[in-house]
Amino acid sequence: MTVLRMADENMYQRKLLEHNNSHSAIITAIKATMIAKSQETEEHAERLVALTKMIATKLRLSANQQDQLELLSTLHDIGKVGISDDILRKPAKLNEEEWVEMRRHPEIGYRIALSSPELSLIAESILSHHERWDGCGYPQGLSGERIPLLARILAVADTFDAMTQDRPYRKATSHQEAIDEIARNAGKQFDPQIVAIFIENIAELNV
Repeated sequence: MTVLRMADENMYQRKLLEHNNSHSAIITAIKATMIAKSQETEEHAERLVALTKMIATKLRLSANQQDQLELLSTLHDIGKVGISDDILRKPAKLNEEEWVEMRRHPEIGYRIALSSPELSLIAESILSHHERWDGCGYPQGLSGERIPLLARILAVADTFDAMTQDRPYRKATSHQEAIDEIARNAGKQFDPQIVAIFIENIAELNV
């Protein structure tokens, strides 16, 4: 890839994250649809952006990677637009049949992202954000560094945020309990290097 082409792609990613352009309008519309469908909140997306940015900075990711990670943090669950409302809004734990349906959302999101030039660069990470370091995740059963780096970063941040927020069927855990649980799953569910960076730096953020 030429330096000029790389610069063009970096500029394009940055434009997607700015508010006063047509590309951002597309992203804003997609985000609004996702939030309305899945009951995710803008606050959840904002917390994920902050958490993943903290990890990305410590890993010294490029500006282009950080821009892609911000998009991923905001739109990783876009595939939930294809999941039944009864499942998404169920005020209790899902049964096995419902979980089978819910687990389709990374593949649905992947197909949506591939169909959009604005999102195609994060399609693989959307597909992979529920993979596990030990290979026991879904939908492809990827393990270790075969999982895209951005998806590995998001997995840690998303788990922390999910655990520390109330859900219809359970109360939030404390930050320390969530940190302890993530630490126990380093090398199992999560990339151990990312967990170490997360634990070392989480106190810097007011989340």
